[in-house]
Amino acid sequence: MSAQQPPPPHRPHTPGAPGVPWGFAPPQPREVTAGYRRQAGILTWSAIVVAFLMGVALVVSVVFLVRADQDTRNAAYGYLALVLWVGIAAAVPVLLALAIPAARMRRRLRERQPDVRAGGA
Repeated sequence: MSAQQPPPPHRPHTPGAPGVPWGFAPPQPREVTAGYRRQAGILTWSAIVVAFLMGVALVVSVVFLVRADQDTRNAAYGYLALVLWVGIAAAVPVLLALAIPAARMRRRLRERQPDVRAGGA
């Protein structure tokens, strides 16, 4: 007798789906809850507020540079403009961290929302 073991029993594949293992079921998407919608709204509005503040900081920094360039006694405004630019640079990752998940969540909500015009319920 040899030391080889017999082959494992054959598991039938799903008909019409070659290569799909036996018992495979695609994952079912979870239901979109009211909390998920609320969190998507909070992330979206947070990203909008951060982007607005970054825009205001950019405009204020340009105003500071113009004031610093007008007179040498106002040189401190140039340094304030630099501080604002550092703040803008630091806010870019925050904006990305808010905007990317918000966009993905909003897209998921749009995909799950029934189309009223098409007569969906």
